Amino acid sequence: MHKERLKEYRASVDVLTLSATPIPRTLHMSLMGVRDLSLIQTAPKNRMSIKTLVVPASDAVVQKAIAAELDRGGQIYYLHNRIESIYAVRNALQQLVPRARIGIGHGQMSEVELEPVMQSFIEGDLDVLVATTIIENGIDIPNVNTMIVNDADKFGLAQLYQLRGRVGRSNHQAYCYLLYQGHKALTEEAKARLEAIREFAHLGSGLQIAMRDLEIRGTGNLLGAAQSGFIASVGFDTYCELLAEAIAERRGMSAALEDRREAVIDVKISAFIPNEYIPQVSQKIAVYQELAKARTQAEVEEIAGGVRDRFGPFPLPTQHLVELTKLRAIALQKHVTRVVVDETRLTLGVGSGFQLDPSMIPKFQSLTKNRFRFAEGKILVDLPAPQEKERLEQIWMPLLRRLLEAL
Repeated sequence: MHKERLKEYRASVDVLTLSATPIPRTLHMSLMGVRDLSLIQTAPKNRMSIKTLVVPASDAVVQKAIAAELDRGGQIYYLHNRIESIYAVRNALQQLVPRARIGIGHGQMSEVELEPVMQSFIEGDLDVLVATTIIENGIDIPNVNTMIVNDADKFGLAQLYQLRGRVGRSNHQAYCYLLYQGHKALTEEAKARLEAIREFAHLGSGLQIAMRDLEIRGTGNLLGAAQSGFIASVGFDTYCELLAEAIAERRGMSAALEDRREAVIDVKISAFIPNEYIPQVSQKIAVYQELAKARTQAEVEEIAGGVRDRFGPFPLPTQHLVELTKLRAIALQKHVTRVVVDETRLTLGVGSGFQLDPSMIPKFQSLTKNRFRFAEGKILVDLPAPQEKERLEQIWMPLLRRLLEAL
């Protein structure tokens, strides 16, 4: 709301937003071209990545982490985000590490109460600050190089990244312990968040964190207050297509609308990049993005050749992905907007620019054994008795390629 108010002062005002981890909506607007995106990828001199450990909560882990930091003359944040129990946590820590000088900071303390605690911590008179997320922003104390986050599974991914950034602000090795209750079952989303924050611990990984957050939470509304969530009313693919068209139209790039045409290939076959083939998520996302942008078979071949050179021969699901991407490129060239293969029928949805050369109908009859017909905006091909699923790529994918090339 504040940023939008700034824009109202002048019609031609330019706005630069800086963020370590943009919210899903902002990131998606950048990826779609609504906003320009620039990356700062150079870390401060002598800065080291923060070692991140995701472990079940235990007194032994906490005691060892605090003692190790005290032994090297450093300080510790212990983040506990429940004010009603924060004093009990402070007392428990005092019993675990009697030599530690421990203070408390939270948002319900008055300025008169909070300021002396923070001043003592900054000056080194306190060893451990037990705090809520009040420390999330604007805290820069280079001597604090260990953070312990209690119930880390209850925090958002971008929030965990922001909190972790409160340590490691000097040339000393920093540690971040993310604790969860080992006896409780974590939700799939919580597991995904903790795995992502553990995986993306290198310097400059904010964009990868934001990309994963976008995957987990969805993009949110372009217009409106929702910063995350999926556009259920129209469907995500349709939303992206409408948005791309609107952006191109507003920029006076009508010709680009034709280039942005998409063809949907709906075939029941596993087509993806396995984790064993490309373990690094950011690299995998980059390959998916390159394939999604490809518009010709030559472009797909060039991308596939580069991936094969870097990572070796394709596993079967990746072979399928490359082949389906080639089929999509052929479909785009022929103005076919949708290809659906199920147990009994092959359906080709055609766009407004589609034209079938009458001289090609005999070839089409031969390929389909005369089992095709035209419907409104569609070409329907009846398939023989269902085949085994594993034979799909051996039988119907080559047939589909020949049909598309014959159009």
